[in-house]
Amino acid sequence: MAAAAALVRPGDTLALGGLTLYRRPMAFVRELLRQGTGDLTLLTMTAGLEGDLLVGAGRVRRVRTCYFGLEVFGLAPMFTQMASQGQIEIIEETEASLAWGLRAALAGLGFLPGPGWLGTDLPTVRPDVKLVEDPYSGQSYMAYPALRPDVAVIHVPVADRQGNAALIGNLGIDREIALLAGRTIITAERLVDSPADFGYQADVGYMSVTAVVEAPGGASPTSCYPHYPLDAAAILEYVQACQRGEFPQYLAETVKRQT
Repeated sequence: MAAAAALVRPGDTLALGGLTLYRRPMAFVRELLRQGTGDLTLLTMTAGLEGDLLVGAGRVRRVRTCYFGLEVFGLAPMFTQMASQGQIEIIEETEASLAWGLRAALAGLGFLPGPGWLGTDLPTVRPDVKLVEDPYSGQSYMAYPALRPDVAVIHVPVADRQGNAALIGNLGIDREIALLAGRTIITAERLVDSPADFGYQADVGYMSVTAVVEAPGGASPTSCYPHYPLDAAAILEYVQACQRGEFPQYLAETVKRQT
């Protein structure tokens, strides 16, 4: 895990796999916190506990996500605090801008047009998203710039030692970031010899993977189907610690954990 986390460099755009409180790369984030890597841009469709730890620790300079929270447990406390105090840069995103940005990068293009944001005020806070005209129909569309992360980290239920991995549903944008990132890191609940041993379809191919780490319990306290459910008590403990102003103590204890 230490060698894999060392692949993340200061200033990188770090894309984290999973969604909200499901299949988040928690063990990897703890190692990244131990190593002190910072000045990161956090890119994820929905950010949760893993991102809040990085933000609260001061390791994230910029956030690109359409949601940052803990579902039924409320907003992500450290992100909410630092965002309200202007201590972190937020690039306004929606599902549309993230999806079209990733698709543009997958297509090898600088942008892709889409109808989202038309008639809204979002372009006023994102001047890099331009209005373009379809040369055939004359219809106007928003031109979403391509998004390409430097590093992608994805926790999976099962992978082989070559880097093939199965997500087992709830794919999020994991397949896309695995293909696009300059370095893709897979952490897995269990490692097997080949995809034939998965029992499920392989969703990520070895050709796009830089490193593979076996990490049982590596998503805890978020869930990782079919291995374990969400640890609601642990999430609540985190929220309450932040409410008491005890994030530094919580962080110190979290960083000590190996899984």
